[in-house]
Amino acid sequence: MDSLDQKLPGYMVYCVIISCLGSFSNGWVIGSANVPGEATHNCANGSAHVASSAFPDCLPMDTSLWGFAVSSFCVGGLVAGLVGGAIQTKYGRKKTIIFNNIFWIIGGLLIAVSVHPAMFIIGRILCGIACGLGSLATPTYVGEVSTVKARGTMGTCNQFAIVIGILLASLIGLPLANVPLWRINYAIVAIPAIAQFFLMASCVESPRYLVSINRMEEARESLQKLRPGANIENEFYAMVELQMGAAAARAICNPSATGQMEIKDEKDISTDIEDGANDGGVRESMNMIQIFKDPLIRRIALTVITLHIIQQLIGMNAVMYYSTTIFNMSFDANMSMYMAIVTTAVNFAATILSLILIDRMGRRPLLLIAEVGACIFSVLLIIGYVYSVGPLLIVSVFGYVISFAIGVGPIPWMMTSELTPVYASSSVGAIATATNWAMNFLIGQCFPVIFAAIKGYSFAIFAAVAALAVVFTYFRVPETKGRPVEEIVDGFRR
Repeated sequence: MDSLDQKLPGYMVYCVIISCLGSFSNGWVIGSANVPGEATHNCANGSAHVASSAFPDCLPMDTSLWGFAVSSFCVGGLVAGLVGGAIQTKYGRKKTIIFNNIFWIIGGLLIAVSVHPAMFIIGRILCGIACGLGSLATPTYVGEVSTVKARGTMGTCNQFAIVIGILLASLIGLPLANVPLWRINYAIVAIPAIAQFFLMASCVESPRYLVSINRMEEARESLQKLRPGANIENEFYAMVELQMGAAAARAICNPSATGQMEIKDEKDISTDIEDGANDGGVRESMNMIQIFKDPLIRRIALTVITLHIIQQLIGMNAVMYYSTTIFNMSFDANMSMYMAIVTTAVNFAATILSLILIDRMGRRPLLLIAEVGACIFSVLLIIGYVYSVGPLLIVSVFGYVISFAIGVGPIPWMMTSELTPVYASSSVGAIATATNWAMNFLIGQCFPVIFAAIKGYSFAIFAAVAALAVVFTYFRVPETKGRPVEEIVDGFRR
């Protein structure tokens, strides 16, 4: 069997699952402050040492400081996103994922032993650094190791793991939402981080990355492990061709008398690469300035960056943040908290639906359906809020969450690696990741002010963004289902 026809080889699935442990940690950090938030910053005894002689009962913070403390992890994500491209280019996807766990471990434990709000904020920023670097390295790795036929399903695993992390953080947070157990809730992120630190060593490095640094023999061995029992010649040749050009690929991948390709030794490869460079075939890794100077990569980068801007400005974080406020219009405070958890469960179920549909329907149709749904349910949120129609508000929140989870949530991360050739993937991914975290922070800081001023009408902003997103996706976003990266990149040349 040709490796291009394989779908779900076991070892590849294993590597994807282990790499997505970082995405689970990301989700845990996002959800960990939701349920035990009051116990963390607004408990009865304040900073007094009643429950424990070693630690204060909680870390008293007013609403604005608490809002900043919770969203401060976005600052870490922004910084990590900017530098992450250079890190994963220099050290590789695998090592970046492994050592990124150190920030989750230190950050989570620092929050757990915090005696001052500053320690909590520093811990959140450290966790944010891990989230930012992980949200770049994990989708890149998953996209580069996955088979063409299962790339969509595997890519959705990243978002799926994030949603599982958010859901479990909310559920486990219920019994821990008291003094002094709230500290345990923040420390739990260290468990999956430690597990990934050791288990990721059993996974191979991305073969596309190995090709990009001219380690051809290792790249071929890595690809063969990921595609057990399959003929990898065509897939490997395409990887080399995209990175080094057709002439160098033909020179490096020598057909033997048996019809199998033979990889030349390193000396011959260096000679062929030099020859390819003279023909303009070899492509060096691009930095963040170069991707905007190259007309082809600029078109790809702007498409990817716009998808990430849409993902945040479409308002999912705002809707989730104010879901409790919305539910308070129909339920008491205690039931509203449980309904907020039900909303996370709906998000989880919809992400499973996305896993099933992504490689059947394709990315583009699913994204268009999701954006249309987000627009419609944002308008219904406005109507329900203005006229105080409780059932309509509940249906609108659930419908909006489903719309986001099946398309707008997972697809931008997936398409970042699907649209971008490996020689530009780190820089394009870095800018896209930094932009995503910057928009996340912007929404977190600005939307409460907007909501306080115009209440339910503020969801009109998200309806307008969703409507513009439909137009952009229809005219500018190509379908990537079942297509090699090389073919997708060629499509941007036209």
